Amino acid sequence: MRLDVITIFPDYLEPLRHALLGKAIEKGILEVAVHDLRNWAVDVHKSVDDTPYGGGPGMVMKPTVWGPALDDVAGGTMDVTPLDSALPHLNNIRHDDRTGALPHRYGPITESEKPLLIVPTPAGQPFTQAMAQAWSAEQHIVFACGRYEGIDQRVIENAAEKYRVEEVSIGDYVLIGGEVAVLVIAEAIVRLIPGVLGNTRSHQEDSFSDGLLEGPSYTKPQQWRGLEVPAVLLSGNHGKIDRWRRDQSLLRTLQRRPELIEQLRAAGKLSELDEQTLESQ
Repeated sequence: MRLDVITIFPDYLEPLRHALLGKAIEKGILEVAVHDLRNWAVDVHKSVDDTPYGGGPGMVMKPTVWGPALDDVAGGTMDVTPLDSALPHLNNIRHDDRTGALPHRYGPITESEKPLLIVPTPAGQPFTQAMAQAWSAEQHIVFACGRYEGIDQRVIENAAEKYRVEEVSIGDYVLIGGEVAVLVIAEAIVRLIPGVLGNTRSHQEDSFSDGLLEGPSYTKPQQWRGLEVPAVLLSGNHGKIDRWRRDQSLLRTLQRRPELIEQLRAAGKLSELDEQTLESQ
C-alpha cells in the first residue's frame, strides 16, 4: 500500500515511521510519503489560506494551492523520498508472531485506477472499523490535512475527477487540524493489511470486528494486589474460555454501548446463549 499525506506540518506525521507502521515500511508492505502543502504556494509568503467569502471568523485553505497539490500527488509527478522506519524491527520478533501466517483481507482490491482521497473533517461520515477493513485492501490512499476553517469545498468537488473522495470524522469534536485524525485512520487501516500483524487473530478479535466491544484481558502473575485472574482462563477448556470471552464482550457492550447490542439483535446476530447472558443482567 502507498500512503501520501499532504499537510502544512510535515513533522507532525513523524509517528508514521514508528511501531507497526515502521515495521510495515521495513517489510516493504507499506510506502509512506509526506508532502508540504506550501511547496505548491506561489506567493512570496507561501500562504495557503485566505479570508472566507461571506465573512465570518478564521481562514479557509485556498483551492489554488490544494488543486495543484492533489493533481501532482494523484499523478505521482513529485520528486519525494518516502519515509523510512524509525527503528529496526525485523529482528524483533514478538512471541505471538506466526511465520507463514495466511494473508487475510476483508474485501477485494478495488479495480478503479483512481486512488482513495480521505479528507478528515468534523463534517464527515463517522470513521468505523468497517471502513478500516475495506480500505486495508486499497493500493493507494491520499490524506488531505485541513487546517483553520477547512479546505475550500470546490477542492473536494474537483478532486472527484482524479480520486474517490471520502470526507471522514473520527468523532464529534473539533481538532486544530487533520494530522491527528490521519494518524488515527492510517494506523487503523495499516494494522489490517496482511503481514503487518503477525497473528491474524489479533485483529479478528478486535473490538467492533464482530459488532461488540472486546472483553477484558489478563496476563501473569495469576494474583496481583489481591486480584485473581478468572479461574476459567486457567482451566484449559477452550470451549468454556471462548464462551466466557463472548459473554464478557456482550456484557461490556451492554454496559457501555447498548445501541450496538440492539443493532446486532435487529440483524439477528445474537444466539440464544447470547440472549441468556444479556438477560442475566
